Amino acid sequence: MAWFKRENKGIITTTEEKKEAPDGLWNKCPNCKKPLHQAELQENKYVCHYCSYHLRVGSKEYFEVLFDDNEFKELFANLTSGDPLNFNDNKPYTDRILESQAKTGLKDAIRAGVGKIEGQDIVIACMDFAFIGGSMGSVVGEKIARSIDYSIKHKIPFLMISKSGGARMMEAAFSLMQMAKTSAKLALLSQAKIPYISLLTDPTTGGVTASYAMLGDINIAEPGALIGFAGPRVIKETIKKDLPKGFQTSEFVLEHGFLDFIVDRRAMKAKLGAFIKMMNN
Repeated sequence: MAWFKRENKGIITTTEEKKEAPDGLWNKCPNCKKPLHQAELQENKYVCHYCSYHLRVGSKEYFEVLFDDNEFKELFANLTSGDPLNFNDNKPYTDRILESQAKTGLKDAIRAGVGKIEGQDIVIACMDFAFIGGSMGSVVGEKIARSIDYSIKHKIPFLMISKSGGARMMEAAFSLMQMAKTSAKLALLSQAKIPYISLLTDPTTGGVTASYAMLGDINIAEPGALIGFAGPRVIKETIKKDLPKGFQTSEFVLEHGFLDFIVDRRAMKAKLGAFIKMMNN
């Protein structure tokens, strides 16, 4: 019973001196379930180095991956949602907005910034799924519209990174209006002959897919991303048929002609830089 009495000390750290591992030091791959050290994950562009699964990340991480030296100027940072319908489900919409802002540190489900990729000027607008499922409300539409105006004024290419569950139900028709608003602004961008690159990430669904996400001069996606309008379960129940294998993955969408190519996040910056340089020349 020596192990029980601890007559031979093998563990020299007392209970009082033990330290817990700090939060956020380790992550777990949702696909292969292997542990991932945060520093190594960050170095690998938030892609699992065991199975190459692309973890969901937000605007902070995308800006870090894409902008040269993570240097950029944030645009229209203080826009926040109103409550035009006085919406209340199990809590007022205004309370839900404040809770999401406190939880995520974001003003809404999108951030925009201007900086450089491989030395080339670019405006990037990136959605954040952590903020009410990346839902498209009035602020999302307004920031995209203003980002496009900025691109036109300064003759800079525009990159839109989509990651959304669709339109924001708490804003009803005001949310749906953003589909037409952003599409009209993109038409102006096209008339000005300024490149628009659409990057679809996991997930891109609903009204976002039905509007600006699919209107790029080139449409790019990350491997394995869910891309579609209605969800697979809804479609299956509607048509009463089993869906093809890999339905609504970026690979399936590419095969059926809705994407130009799929790019690994680790190669994304170089690919975008080469495309922008080609367009500028």
